[in-house]
Amino acid sequence: MAKQIFNYDLSRIPLYIQVASVMRQRIESGLWKEGDKISTIEELETEFGVARITIRQAIEILSEEGLLDARQGRGTFVSGRPKGRHWFNLASDLDAVVSSIKNNVLRIVHIEEDAMPPMLEDNEGVLADGYTMLRSVQYHADEPFAVVNLHLARDIFNRDRKRFTRQPALPRLLEMSDVAISHALQIVTIGVAGPETSELLKIGLGEPTADCRLVLVDDNGTAIYVAKFHYHRNCFALRRDLVDPRKGVRPAGSR
Repeated sequence: MAKQIFNYDLSRIPLYIQVASVMRQRIESGLWKEGDKISTIEELETEFGVARITIRQAIEILSEEGLLDARQGRGTFVSGRPKGRHWFNLASDLDAVVSSIKNNVLRIVHIEEDAMPPMLEDNEGVLADGYTMLRSVQYHADEPFAVVNLHLARDIFNRDRKRFTRQPALPRLLEMSDVAISHALQIVTIGVAGPETSELLKIGLGEPTADCRLVLVDDNGTAIYVAKFHYHRNCFALRRDLVDPRKGVRPAGSR
């Protein structure tokens, strides 16, 4: 394959991770199919315009992910594709969010009972008197798919500490009859996996993630739940029917 122009200087991510990301995309897109023998290290070195050690490091990352198989004396072959692609659809209302996460299996990796308060935007209410911060990994089919950093109002956490550390917090929070939610504010952005998220989700450092921030504000204007979800990009999708079913089929040629 001919040499291509890659502007590596636009990113602070190490070269070998950038190269691995491009190669991973070729596998995901089907350009490199399972069983294919990919270009030689020398050819990849020329194509990407990087040192041979960089190519070897990129291949090593993808080999650890089960996507490539380097065989001594035979070359490097595509050995698989990422599993469980795009099964998780981001919910569009609070009930759907609860339904999508209530049966998730989670593992708490860190609890800070007297945590620094979260940063709030202008429309996200006022801070509670105190927060407990819970960091967890959520699993689907025994595979980690999301890292969640949650600031939960401390008085609410103390009311059911056991359940909040064993199950997703949102369903339990909404079961509390004396808690009324006036706003559920959601923002979705594209991020990258930092060292901790990379380790917890078992993905490459610097890989894209889908990041969802969810803030629940009670009827007193207090932000009682402030969560940041980092989703593995291979599980995440945003599916919407852009035709309103109440208005019927959009006429051909209309603008």
